[in-house]
Amino acid sequence: MSDCLFCKIVANEIPAEIVYETGRTLAFRDVNPQAPTHVLVIPKEHHADAAALAAADDGLADEVLKSAHEVAVLDGVSGSGYRIVFNTGAGAGQTVFHVHAHVLGGRDLGWPPG
Repeated sequence: MSDCLFCKIVANEIPAEIVYETGRTLAFRDVNPQAPTHVLVIPKEHHADAAALAAADDGLADEVLKSAHEVAVLDGVSGSGYRIVFNTGAGAGQTVFHVHAHVLGGRDLGWPPG
């Protein structure tokens, strides 16, 4: 989509700090990190949200999750623990409507937050 921020990152029209890439996924550092590790993992193909990604039913959701785990390994947080978050819809805090998984780690992310 021509007006999608993340599609522009995939197309190299907007710079990003890429940390991992596969043929169908891209992972880059969040510009407003909420933890020492805060990486966004996206499918290169545009899907608006997690529901649309799940409906694609072609193994892409699985690949996004595998890429998120690889990011945790590469950033050294897989052993201590990390969180994968999908915000789906404006009411859940989604601000860019290209599905993305937030990989968060590197500090105590215990629940409940606070």
